[in-house]
Amino acid sequence: MPIGSYIVDFACLRRKLVIEVDGGQHLESEADSIRDRWLKGQGYRVLRFWNHDVLRNTEGVLEVIGARLGAWTEGETKEAKTKRRKEESPEGDT
Repeated sequence: MPIGSYIVDFACLRRKLVIEVDGGQHLESEADSIRDRWLKGQGYRVLRFWNHDVLRNTEGVLEVIGARLGAWTEGETKEAKTKRRKEESPEGDT
């Protein structure tokens, strides 16, 4: 899926999540680091998994994705609640 000038393996645009499934050629790849920084600068979260983990430990990979999404959603929900409380409180109240 194209995002900007980059092609990513999988993406959920609504959740701003990118999932990359990498082979050994991506080990310590400067190009991947540059792309990840750009994606993060655009507000995307990037999760990377090795090919063999996806093939041999699919359930584990899915658990990691679910846990990360849950943690991010929970964190975003807490931030939204805090922001709403601040907006709803009368001037001078904390």
